Amino acid sequence: MGKERVRCFVPEGSQKRKATRVRSLRQRWIVNSVVPIFVLLALIVGGVSLGISNYYYKGMLDGLERQARAQSGAFVDYFMDQGFANYLQRANQAISDYADKERVEMQFLSSVGRIQASSTSNLTVGTRPGTEDISRAVETNRISYFRGADPKTGEQILAVSHPLTVNGKVVGVLRFVTSLRQVNVQVRMTVLAVVLVALLCLLLVLSSNLIFINNVVEPVAVVSDAAKRISQGSYGFTLENKYTGELGELVDNINDMSMKIGQNEKMKTEFISSVSHELRTPLTAISGWGETLLADRERDQIQLHRGLRIILNESRRLSTMVEELLEFSKMEDGRFTLQLEEMDLQAEFEDAIFTYRELFRQEGIELRYEPGEEILPSISGDPERLKQVFCNVLDNAAKHGGAGRRIDASLTREGTVQVVRVRDYGPGVPAAELPYVKQKFYKGSSKARGSGIGLAVCDEIVRLHGGTFDIANAEGGGAVVTICIPEKE
Repeated sequence: MGKERVRCFVPEGSQKRKATRVRSLRQRWIVNSVVPIFVLLALIVGGVSLGISNYYYKGMLDGLERQARAQSGAFVDYFMDQGFANYLQRANQAISDYADKERVEMQFLSSVGRIQASSTSNLTVGTRPGTEDISRAVETNRISYFRGADPKTGEQILAVSHPLTVNGKVVGVLRFVTSLRQVNVQVRMTVLAVVLVALLCLLLVLSSNLIFINNVVEPVAVVSDAAKRISQGSYGFTLENKYTGELGELVDNINDMSMKIGQNEKMKTEFISSVSHELRTPLTAISGWGETLLADRERDQIQLHRGLRIILNESRRLSTMVEELLEFSKMEDGRFTLQLEEMDLQAEFEDAIFTYRELFRQEGIELRYEPGEEILPSISGDPERLKQVFCNVLDNAAKHGGAGRRIDASLTREGTVQVVRVRDYGPGVPAAELPYVKQKFYKGSSKARGSGIGLAVCDEIVRLHGGTFDIANAEGGGAVVTICIPEKE
């Protein structure tokens, strides 16, 4: 049975459930994979941004501190050694000599925090900046700094105040002030660049995850829906396999499972139909000939003999079929067991030959068997089960290969294995059906009577003996059955 791709209608409710299931899987995937990455990127961005701002502000602060220490030291050494009388004159001279006045404002303040001289504008002279770095420098006699909004203008500034001392007494403060406007812009631009890079990384991660989840979740949902439909009885359809790797292998396995289940269901249906027909045929024959014989008041001996033979044959066939069904039932529920004992395989095989030789002769079929001169050792096996196998194989050879009017049987020893071969000279088995002939319910293209489970029972019996049961086409025509039973299991 070829693989036919069937496009089945999917109900709207099933489609909605599938879409909901896919959406739920996608959301869980994003929460479990993208959210941790987002948190990690946020922490990295926060740390990098803090590091960048600290780097810029710390660099500016260190530069201002170096200038404050250098200028205050020079001012005290060169201008304050002659006393405090000419302080303002020397402060203005120091401001005029300051080279970086375009970028940094240099201020001289009194000990009470009032500006006495400034490099930027004389308008600020006499005012109080009001920042805490000035009072802290005066009180502690140590360099101090301030970063924040200017109380007067509201502009963001960075200020460093260095106390000026004479004879250990703070007489003024040297202060350097610079605007943070450009630095803040630069920090924001750098942080923005870092954020954009992080967002780009997050977008790439999100895109790759969405692509991956679409390539995984949707096929899984399709396969899950197909498995559910198979479990509900929609056998034999296959999915279009457009996937690679493990997903492609999974779809192939689902398709293979669906096809095999469909084949089994078809074989079961055919089996029920076949068994019904097979049971009805002998029962009809038995019933018909029974009524005929009862109605025959003249007691025609020829007709009586013929009718009894037909009744006997049909009863035997009916008994065989019922026995096969019982054996199959035991196989299905695990009650199929062996009664092992020391046995002579050759004797059991020759009994089966003797039983069927006369029956075959009456049907015009020659059964050839030549016993070998070697006496084969006994084996551990179930005599009844193995004789059942031999009888079934011989019966099948006559049923399917009787057109050749000849059956060859042999028993040989090959190493520690005793090999039984039964060959017919009929049409053989079609090559496409050979892999399936031992499957239960399988009858293939054969029109011969039977339930289709005899060979499956034989294969199970031989397997339980540790042997092999093979069916193949023989050279020159016909089929050959090879049964290998090990002498020691």
